[in-house]
Amino acid sequence: MIGSYPLATEKEANDALEAALSAFDHGRGQWPSMYMQERVDCLEDFLVKMKAKREEVVRLLVWEIGKTVPDAEKEFDRTVEYIYETVKAASRLRNKNSAIICANDFIGHSTKVPFGVVLCMGPFNYPLNETFTTLIPALIMGNTILFKPPKHGTLLFAPLLDAFAESFPAGVVNTVYGRGRDIVPTLMESGKVDVLALIGSSKVADSLKKMHPKSNRLKAILGLDAKNAAIILADADLDNAVRESVAGALSFNGQRCTALKILFVHRDIVEEFNQRLIYAVNQLKVGMPWTKGVNITPLAEPAKPAYLKDVIGDALSHGAQVINRTDDEEDSFESIVKPAIVYPVNKNMRLYHEEQFGPVIPVVPFEDLDMPVSFISNSPYGQQVSIFSGDTKKIAYLIDTLNGEVGRININVQCQRGPDSFAFNGRKDSAAGTLSIDEALLAFSTDSVIATKQSDANSKIFETILAENQSKRLNSQSTVCPF
Repeated sequence: MIGSYPLATEKEANDALEAALSAFDHGRGQWPSMYMQERVDCLEDFLVKMKAKREEVVRLLVWEIGKTVPDAEKEFDRTVEYIYETVKAASRLRNKNSAIICANDFIGHSTKVPFGVVLCMGPFNYPLNETFTTLIPALIMGNTILFKPPKHGTLLFAPLLDAFAESFPAGVVNTVYGRGRDIVPTLMESGKVDVLALIGSSKVADSLKKMHPKSNRLKAILGLDAKNAAIILADADLDNAVRESVAGALSFNGQRCTALKILFVHRDIVEEFNQRLIYAVNQLKVGMPWTKGVNITPLAEPAKPAYLKDVIGDALSHGAQVINRTDDEEDSFESIVKPAIVYPVNKNMRLYHEEQFGPVIPVVPFEDLDMPVSFISNSPYGQQVSIFSGDTKKIAYLIDTLNGEVGRININVQCQRGPDSFAFNGRKDSAAGTLSIDEALLAFSTDSVIATKQSDANSKIFETILAENQSKRLNSQSTVCPF
């Protein structure tokens, strides 16, 4: 037993919603009315308290979702760095939007203001980092938060609850516990949630959006499914392609939305590639997440081992083989599933289409580039692709062909989110909105404009409001006056 959390009911969910609504108060609450620097001060106070809980949060990450100690430490440290960078980006945004503009006989000032109540729901695979990449920018822009931790990856937030309570005004951050099916519908059906920030599946996102009675007013910021492909051409550097493919497909057991979920390998090199891939995968250490040097760890989702066995079995029934195992080798034990390289995979197999989200590597041989291009074009997902080649003409062709299909094209490197300064988005069913640092601040805010016809009298009104500090919105701390 490593801990417990409450299974809240609709009552507790509604209590949290009312607290968030009260704290926002139509944009007149203490938090949304603060100057940006005041909110930054609160966030920096939270960050000091958060860093003091590093060891405890890391330990819970390891025990609750099976993440290795180095990966858990990396997730925590990356999240801290993300908060620092978000604070810097907020300062840049404040400076950019600070000037009063005189144009076409008008005086005006435009700035970014919060939407209202944001429901944040993060994933189990990066429960701290991915949750905070929506929660932090939403907070710093003045929104109030309903925060639903993932089913697996809940306990690690317990050490941070006091920090939230002490660093932010009452009602600004509200943790909603329990089973999603029991508490989330009542929040969405209320129509009082202004923004849905979800990192999860497109099926869940579609369902939640339909629950909202005023869907046209609901802002959705989503990071969803992906079936990211690697296209490995005949001239690829095989050492690099194998190294990046193993890391891309099997980091944290392949449980990443940005993981490489299918490899298209040119038939001229597929045999040599497979032999190198088998060797590299079989060098990976399988074991408990606290074991030094371990690579493959237990899976957090209880039903995942059975699902992976099913999709591998389906591939075998259609002519594929698990080429890195002997016939009598155990493929799993309890929640540990050993990596499986499945070859040759074709379009008749579930592994060709489904996002396996586990330590299984489907390898598809191809001769004509139209094959992987067709796969990506016809896929319902469009997050990223990796291209491995030194042929500039073919790389350029794939860039131009796939630019409208995916959010990011990687050249000779695995798919990934970082660095956080890069745009992180997706096409089709893979995402809605962009979650890099600067864009996230814009995603969780909307424009507010104050304007008047330019005249001596109206200029005097602006000057007086600013000089006498009469308004929180139109204030010398948030504007640069040209008068």
